[in-house]
Formats: sequence, structure tokens, C-alpha cells
Amino acid sequence: MSLVARLQDAVGAEVVTADAAALERHRRDWMMEMAPDETMLALARPRTTAEVAAILRLCDAAGCPVVPQGGLTGLTGGALPRPGALALSLERMNAIEETDPVSASMTVQAGVTLQRVQEEAEAHGMLFPLDLGGRGSCQVGGNLSTNAGGNHVLRYGMMRELVLGLEAVLPDGTVVTSLNKMLKNNAGYDIKQLFIGSEGTLGVVTRAVLRLHPRPLSVCTALCTLDDYDAVCAMLRLTKERLGGMLSAYELMWPSFYAFAAAVRQRAPIPPSERFHLLVEAAGTDQEADQARFERLIEAGLEGGLVRDAVVARSIAQRQELWTIRDCSAELRGRFWPHQTFDVSIPVPRIGAFCTALEARLGALWPEVEVIVFGHVADSNIHLAIRTGARPFPAAEIDRAVYDAVGEWLGSVSAEHGIGLVKKAYLDRSRSPGEIALMRRIKAALDPRGILNPGKVFDPE
Repeated sequence: MSLVARLQDAVGAEVVTADAAALERHRRDWMMEMAPDETMLALARPRTTAEVAAILRLCDAAGCPVVPQGGLTGLTGGALPRPGALALSLERMNAIEETDPVSASMTVQAGVTLQRVQEEAEAHGMLFPLDLGGRGSCQVGGNLSTNAGGNHVLRYGMMRELVLGLEAVLPDGTVVTSLNKMLKNNAGYDIKQLFIGSEGTLGVVTRAVLRLHPRPLSVCTALCTLDDYDAVCAMLRLTKERLGGMLSAYELMWPSFYAFAAAVRQRAPIPPSERFHLLVEAAGTDQEADQARFERLIEAGLEGGLVRDAVVARSIAQRQELWTIRDCSAELRGRFWPHQTFDVSIPVPRIGAFCTALEARLGALWPEVEVIVFGHVADSNIHLAIRTGARPFPAAEIDRAVYDAVGEWLGSVSAEHGIGLVKKAYLDRSRSPGEIALMRRIKAALDPRGILNPGKVFDPE
């Protein structure tokens, strides 16, 4: 009996199929696609943890690779099937099992979308602060496997800080359930951290207990211009001193990005210039008092010479208008093409010098290079869009130049989105040989047959 037949016998033909039409949507993620002549074994869409366990148990015994999939919105090829693999989609496991405002937690299945989690939290007067552009499609399991971040990491942390407990199935079908709801639990190893950020290579997350927060009752937003990156750092320190835990966003736009955004929108709250433009936002509990405190901060920045000009939002509409400038990053793909994009981290004090040095390095390789830079900055994360004018477009050479520079400046080649296939060759720019060896030892211990998402993050020795 074939493996597909055995799987269907165990969990049903409605769960496992080899039908080409059903497999088609699962041949790709947001950035990558299987070659036309490549085929996967089958698609499994389990409905329960027990079915996930049964599927993995049979695949492990047969040595069949399994590629977990969520909303297929990943940017590094982490959910791309390999030839002959079983694609394991969690899309049917999409229930919200419990929302507990007292313990500020929500228990969900891994296939629920981020947007549904946000809406459920809001319906209970709470906030789930993770927010991504793919919120309507991305799933909690994928957010966990890539340790997703977004715009509010500065205040709430990444996905790792937003999970209290989880349930996962190991490659041999063993179910590990640790649906903890307590903030304090130091009873042995924190097992959930093995699976968060491991990109589906150690186990398949099936359920999670998410941490909720009080919903902010006030939001204060301003757009500021600053002369240089030193002023950006000084303003960040002042902002933290004056606002403390209220600070929720510190979005920096280099002159290149702000000029691009102003051209796209054909208007801007502050005219483009060679200065930096900073979008700063705070959230609290009293709009009138918080707004006054926020405006005193901006005034202090102006009086101290850190801020040259500023626009403070006086309404929700004005706040949204300011954010449309930063959100013009979505227009880069259509209006700044072809380009290579990067989502990297550099220690905060060194970001300005890094960007200057990187642009000089790229300019020496491609005199017509254009570099657009923006990012969250206060959490060390910057985004780069680079085009060279060269034909054919030198994507691999750009990758090498940027990731080599990131390594030299002691940064991370992946601030978000994981390593997957796209960044696998550059993992050693950010992780030492000892760290990579330890990753391989963990992988070998939990997945000795190497069936789970093989070839992602790193290759076995």
C-alpha cells in the first residue's frame, strides 16, 4: 500500500489528497514557487491535533519529508514544498477555543488568522498587538514559526513575548502539550521557545495560548524632521525618558524613502529634504493628558535643537494621514523595480553609519545604484530597497554585498521573516559556528530522520 493510501486510511481521503488541482495553491508561498516539473507527494489538511500526529507518525516511519504551511505569506521560502514532500496545511485548524480577559489570554488553533485574533481581542475590550500587512491571510502557526514582529515590537515585543504556552507535534507523532496561561512558570525548561522561530523544522505547532494586553484608550502621533542620525538617537533617548512605556512606534524614514513617498502621494505633511523624517507614536489611557505630555516632548525636541520641524496629529484622520507616508513602502514593488529588498537588524547606535558605509560599498560596485532606507530603528530593524541599473539584475551579488556588510557590523541577516531558503547561505554572517552546531544538535535530537521541513534554515552536516 502506498504512503498516500496509508495516510488516507488513517485520517480519511477528505484530509489527504494527491489531486493536482488541490495541490496547485500549495506549490508556492509569497516569494517562491516549485519548478514546473517538480511535484509534491500530496496535501494534508488535518482538522485535529490527533490527525496531525497520525500523519507525522506515518511520514516519519516512511522517511517522507513534511513541509508545514500556514497562510503562505512568508518571504523567505520557508513553506515551499520540496519534490516528493507532503504539504501539511493547518488551515482547517482555525478555531478560537477560549478568550479569557481575566488572565489576559486567548487559546487558539494554529490555523486561525491574525486578523481574527485581533478582532476577537477587540470584541473583549483587549488588544493582541502583533500586526502585519498580511493579517487577513497569515496564520498564528506561521507567526509563531517565524517569530513575527511588525510595527509595535518596541512596546510589546515580538511573537516570542506574546505567547504563554503552546502545543506541538514532534516529527515522530509525539504530542507535547504545554498550554500554560501563567506569566510566571519556571518549572524546568521553557519548551515553547524550542518551536517559536524554528520555522517548522522541529515540530508542528497546533495550538497556542496568546497573551493579550489592555486596549489603548489614547493614541498620540507626530511627524518630525531631524538633521542627522545622531539627532535621531538623542531624540529616542529623550522620548523614552519622557514617555516611558507609552512609546509604541518610532519609525524612521531616510531622505530617499521620504522623497519616494512624497512623490507617490504627490503631497507630504512636511516638504521632502535631505533631513531624516521620524514618525513617533505613543499610546496610553487618557487622550487629553497623554496628548499634553506628548506635545511637551515634541516641544522639548524643538527647543533642544533635535527636531527641526514637526506636525502633530489632532485627529484620527490626521494620524492616518501621517501613517500613509510610512505605508508607502507597499508601493516600492510597483514603482521602484527591479530591486532587491532586505529586512535586517543592526545595533541601534550604529545604524546610521552602517547605511552610509553600505551605500558607499554598493556605489563602488554599481555607480548607478539607488538605495532606499526606512525602518523601525528603535528595535534595531531597518529595511533596504536596492536597485543598480545593471542588466541582468545582479540579485545574488547584491545579497552577498549586503549580508557580508551586515555580518561585519555584527547585525542580523533576518530581523523578521526567518531564514527559510532565501537566507540559508548567509546564516553564518549572524550565527557563530558553535551556535549553528547547537542548532543541528537540537534538530537531530527532535527529528533524527530529518523529515520536518528539510533544507530550511541550514543543511545537515
